[in-house]
Amino acid sequence: MIKDLTIGSPVKVILRFSIPMMIGNLFQQFYNIADSMIVGRYLGSDALAAVGSSYAVTTFITSIILGLCMGVSVAFSQFFGGKLWTNLKKSIIFSFIMIGGISLLISILSLLFTKQIMIFTNIPLDIQNMTQTYLTTIFYGIPFVFLYNWSANLQRALGNSKAPLIFLIISVIANIIFDIILVVPFQMGIFGAAFATIISQLFSATLSMVYCIKKIRFLTFQKEDFKIDNYIVNITISYSILTSIQQSIMNFGILMVQGLVNSFGTVAIAAFTSASKIDSFAYMPVQDFGNAFATYVAQNKGAKQYKRIIDGMKVSFLFVVIFCAVISSIVYLFAPQLIQLFVTDQEVIQLGVECLHVVCCFYCLIGFLFLFYGIYRGIGNVFMSIVLTVISLGTRVVLAYLMAYWIGLEGVWWSIPIGWFLADCTGILYFLFRQRNKMRLPG
Repeated sequence: MIKDLTIGSPVKVILRFSIPMMIGNLFQQFYNIADSMIVGRYLGSDALAAVGSSYAVTTFITSIILGLCMGVSVAFSQFFGGKLWTNLKKSIIFSFIMIGGISLLISILSLLFTKQIMIFTNIPLDIQNMTQTYLTTIFYGIPFVFLYNWSANLQRALGNSKAPLIFLIISVIANIIFDIILVVPFQMGIFGAAFATIISQLFSATLSMVYCIKKIRFLTFQKEDFKIDNYIVNITISYSILTSIQQSIMNFGILMVQGLVNSFGTVAIAAFTSASKIDSFAYMPVQDFGNAFATYVAQNKGAKQYKRIIDGMKVSFLFVVIFCAVISSIVYLFAPQLIQLFVTDQEVIQLGVECLHVVCCFYCLIGFLFLFYGIYRGIGNVFMSIVLTVISLGTRVVLAYLMAYWIGLEGVWWSIPIGWFLADCTGILYFLFRQRNKMRLPG
């Protein structure tokens, strides 16, 4: 159940811990691609556009919950690394109650204001009915999203990244099977695709929570662990809320860009959806690597082993350079074939390829950005992660709207890597001139 990341070779520790997370989310992205392929092939481009525009909305809403869970996992990791068992138990109890309540409230509000959400994101009239059906169905599954992500982040904070992988794989397989059954033979349309997602979320949430209850018995919970502790409340709220803000800002920026693309019509939405699916699949491993690195940093921060943090950083940046160089080459060379996995419309394919050819050349930049997120979140400087997110997404949104006005959709594509670059420059400069001195790290 647990794994101490404060001992052993940093290279081996980081890779062994991060690989299950990368594999897990590759499976998740594989499902997203399979889902889009099934919808696009069997229900048409309009249905694919509805799912694509819904994806940005649901990603933004669930990012609030994901951010809360990711943030509190930093507290879990630091307490675990420092062997502060009482603090760990209290933070587990308080975070479950707090994030669970917030998740339920988000689910209710999302269901109440679905139409307003569609208006805000410029959903075209010809796909509004399908989009509303998809969104309202997905919103019912928000509590399951909380249960899985909270329990999975707890397991990862304690050094166990393999169990969440297993549960995620089971969920993805179930999702694809139900997707095919409900969409093709049962002909349940867009509702069937959404309902399949709900079923798979229930599977992963149940399995993960049961595993936590059975395997976390090394911590014996006492009556006093349920008492309010101001220190635990403050640190839990601080880490979770700030990380949630960071994730929300990031996905709100993406939502704003999606809204801009939506204004260009269904063809643009389908092209952007296809390209975005490929982008997410391509750089998801380095995003997971950054999340894994945050846990590594947090445990070593709790144990006050700062040199191991620097050693881990050197290895991690090298990994990102090599991995992204390979992935960028593959995506650039095979962009037409990749877009054709989703659609057969030649106009959509051409536009999707144009988007990929711009963005994929700069995957290394977002890989670095994910590492900076992990570094600052792991050492407890979550505010700096927010700053980097504001720079990255703020620049992207502003440039996207300005350049779209001047040169059309190509301006939207170029705004993405420019935002990554500016955030990376800020991240490295802040670390070299401020964070290193705060932590008394060697050169």
